Amino acid sequence: MKIQPLPPFKALVAFEATARLGSFTRAADELNVTQGAISRQIGLLEEMMGAHLLDRTTRSVRLTATGEQYFQSCREALLALADATQLIMRWHGDGQVTVATSTALASLWLLPRIPEFNDAHSGIDLRIVAYDHVKDYRKLECDLAVYYCKSPPPGIKSTPICHEEIFPVCSPSYLARAPELRSAQDLASCTWLWLDESDRDWVSWADWFRRVGIAPVKPRNKINLNNYSMVIQAALAGQGVALGWGNLVDPYLKDGSLVRPVPETLQTEGQFLVLEPSGPHERRKSVGSFRDWLLTLK
Repeated sequence: MKIQPLPPFKALVAFEATARLGSFTRAADELNVTQGAISRQIGLLEEMMGAHLLDRTTRSVRLTATGEQYFQSCREALLALADATQLIMRWHGDGQVTVATSTALASLWLLPRIPEFNDAHSGIDLRIVAYDHVKDYRKLECDLAVYYCKSPPPGIKSTPICHEEIFPVCSPSYLARAPELRSAQDLASCTWLWLDESDRDWVSWADWFRRVGIAPVKPRNKINLNNYSMVIQAALAGQGVALGWGNLVDPYLKDGSLVRPVPETLQTEGQFLVLEPSGPHERRKSVGSFRDWLLTLK
C-alpha cells in the first residue's frame, strides 16, 4: 500500500529545526541555508496541510497547538530514520565487516575461531548474521559469506576454504551402551539424530548410505531436529548417533566428547566457500583482511 500523504522532506527538516530551536535564523544557520528558504519551506508545509504550525512574532517563533503535536511526530519519525541510517552506515564503515553464514557454521565453526582473528586484527568490528536455506547467495546483505556448497553458486565470486567429509559420531557414553556398533550396518540398532529441513547441499542419512555404497538400513528410532547445532548438542548429551561434518565436529573429536563408532566416511565433492557479493565493500581494507584470514582456515 502506498504511504500517503507525505510532506516534502526539505520542508519537514526545516520545520523540525525551526520548532526545536525556536528561531528561523538559528534553523537557517544549522541547515546552512537562508532564513527566507526556511520560511518558504515551512509555508509550503502549512499550505499542504491546511493548518498553521507556527505563531510568528517579531522576537520568537512559537508552535501552535497543532504545530506542537506535529513536531513530536515529525521529530520521532526523523530520529527513527536517522537511527536506521546510522545503523547501516555503521556496518559499512572502514572498520566493520558483516559476515553471513549458516547457523551451524556460525556456532560450530566460525565463532570458536574468531578470537584468533581478533588477536591479530585490532580495530575491526565483526557482525555475524546467520541465514539458513539461502535461495540466492547474490542477495545476501553482507560483505562476505561462508557456506558449504556442492558446487560454486553462479553469479558470485567464490573461493574454496576446504573440502568436507561426513561420518557418524556419538558420545563415548552412548557407544558404551551399544557395544555391538562396529560398522555402518550396525546403525540399525541405534537412535539416529535426524536433521529436518536440511539445506539442499547438506547430506541426509539416506544420502550418506547411498553415497558410501552401503545398503541403507532403518534406525531403531529417530529424534528429529531442525537445527544442526541442536543435532550435535543431542549427540554430546548421549541421545543418539549423528552425522558429523568433519570441520564442524573436529574440536569435539579432539577433546574426546564425541567419537567415531564406525569407520565408514563420505568424502564429499562440496567445499566450504568464501562468497563475495559485489559492491563498494570490495575496496575496504577490513573486508580484505577478514577474507585473507578466512582462507587460512582448514
